[in-house]
Amino acid sequence: MVHSIQLTKTYRYFTHGNLDTAKSIWFVLHGYGQLPEYFIRKFQHLPPEDHFIVAPEGMHRFYLNGTSGRVGASWMTKEARLHDIEDNIRFLNSLAEQFSAKNAQAKKVLLGFSQGGATAARWHELGNWQANKFILWASIFPPDLELPKDNSHFSTSNNLFLVGTEDEYFSTEKTAEITKHLKNSPLNFTCYSYSGNHSVDPIEIELLAKKL
Repeated sequence: MVHSIQLTKTYRYFTHGNLDTAKSIWFVLHGYGQLPEYFIRKFQHLPPEDHFIVAPEGMHRFYLNGTSGRVGASWMTKEARLHDIEDNIRFLNSLAEQFSAKNAQAKKVLLGFSQGGATAARWHELGNWQANKFILWASIFPPDLELPKDNSHFSTSNNLFLVGTEDEYFSTEKTAEITKHLKNSPLNFTCYSYSGNHSVDPIEIELLAKKL
């Protein structure tokens, strides 16, 4: 028989920018095997007076190769995934509350890259920090996320799906399939591809920032 218990856990997050002057607050969720202290560097060229970046870390850290060396993080695995989903939402809710309270006027941007995209989508719909702009970057929209027929948080946000044309995890056929699904759904997504591989491109980030 399987049992579970809730205990206190220490989560890490990294920030960049000036929260007091920021016109937008970005939550950026890293992909599988990445660490937020490096992931956030993709966004550090944005003017820090205008953009405050928050990069939370997935709760599972592990060695990328064997039992030593470089470390990466993950948001969840297939094991006890429902508990992980609930823990992720609680963590992100708690983290977002402190920033929203200090700058309630800033626009909210939520970006999920690769594995972080599914966690971002679930938090956007089920959490307490609904973004003005939701960015699904080189990720699949979680098929198990049930959206209400009315009043989905995706119906009030500006939603974007983008992927690099040279992304090794997204073939032309796969990208076309995802694009068709999102455009034909009531999710209000704009979809496009850019020249790049499976990574967050700082140039694209800058373009997105200018359109906020």
